[in-house]
Amino acid sequence: MSTLLTLDEVERISVRMLTASGASALQAVPTARSIRDAEAEGIRSVGLSYLPTYCDHLVCGKVIGTAVPTVSAPRPAMVMVDAGFGFCHPAYEAGEAPLVDAARQCGVAVLAISHSYSAGVLGWFVDRLARQGLVALMFANSSATMAPFGGKLPFFGTNPIAWAAPRPNGPPVVADLSSSAVAWVTVNAAAEAGEPIPLGWALDADGNPTTDARAALAGTMAPSGGHKGSALALLVDVLAGGVTGSNFSHEASGFGGRVGGPPDVGQIVIAIDPVATAGPSFLERFEQDFTAMAAESAVRLPGDRRHADRAHANQSGVEVPDQLMAVLTQYAEHGAPA
Repeated sequence: MSTLLTLDEVERISVRMLTASGASALQAVPTARSIRDAEAEGIRSVGLSYLPTYCDHLVCGKVIGTAVPTVSAPRPAMVMVDAGFGFCHPAYEAGEAPLVDAARQCGVAVLAISHSYSAGVLGWFVDRLARQGLVALMFANSSATMAPFGGKLPFFGTNPIAWAAPRPNGPPVVADLSSSAVAWVTVNAAAEAGEPIPLGWALDADGNPTTDARAALAGTMAPSGGHKGSALALLVDVLAGGVTGSNFSHEASGFGGRVGGPPDVGQIVIAIDPVATAGPSFLERFEQDFTAMAAESAVRLPGDRRHADRAHANQSGVEVPDQLMAVLTQYAEHGAPA
């Protein structure tokens, strides 16, 4: 059995859960919007299913619920936001307008978010920028769950990368991918469901490929494309951990459980105004490329599925299993357990 929730109801219960667990409205509202959008796009693993973990981390101190992001501009094309060990989403929203202004003025600008927490769905951020006519890239590091190529000990996070580009009509092209073969939350969901995982997703504690999700959680995620994914994960660590002055993946406390303080990871967002280089007709040029790619009937553009899911959810809401709904209601009424 399940409960049907509208997206407004998803957002409202998310705000209630976060505030009941100690988050201020400044921290709770932007984060709840990201949960709403993850649900709308069919990404429950970092939507309502993951929200209790956000709440647990408020209570145990991995996230500071009263944090107030501080914004600075160390260079004309550089925006810096110190998240203060709060959620990533309010920190991003504090820096978004200055980032867009800097990109319009300089042609390209960088937003560096330091002392942050999990960014959830990176597509959420770059989609917003593409809807303002910018080409956007984002890099976010996370706590160590993946061994470098050739190793067996966790060193990198799944360290995702996302990008988005605007279209003249309709939603942007949005790509969101991890440096690992699959996101950690996907393997965790399989372990909780008692389901196997495909070979190539992960390694067990001895460094051997495994289809056992629980053995994978005791081992490491596998890099996507072998040495290529490992190199991308290192790039993300250099940008999101190094450039922001935050922790590298191997230094960050875990995103799961309640052990350790704030992960203190970072995010880098790059925004490009194509008008500066390609002129005002850039949208038409982009569309020619996108149309050519999708000319074959079996080909879809990155982001097509998430946009279709969002349109459906806007009309029909989302179904939440009763077992999960009971947990959400408990958290909304009483907050996360101490």
